[in-house]
Amino acid sequence: MGKLSTPEWVLKGYKSKDEYEKKTGKKTTGKKEGGKTYKVKKCPKCGSRDVSVLLGGEEGKGSRGWECKKCKWQGKSPNEEEISEGEFLKLGEENEK
Repeated sequence: MGKLSTPEWVLKGYKSKDEYEKKTGKKTTGKKEGGKTYKVKKCPKCGSRDVSVLLGGEEGKGSRGWECKKCKWQGKSPNEEEISEGEFLKLGEENEK
């Protein structure tokens, strides 16, 4: 196992990694701008977000795939859509009504 080393941003005297990257012009890898994103399942047939998992008949056997509650589509891979935190909260409010 290799030795751990102190990150460069700490050695240079910055308070956070983000501050260091902004000052040096480096971009963060893997992070998206604009906050947290959520993945929402969508039906590939009708586009509805009312998709749920189908469980197997016996306990512990796993799932049989996915099902759309609107058009009764069944399959293994529904479409995934990434939405922002604000849109996700709006979906939650719509579902409560």
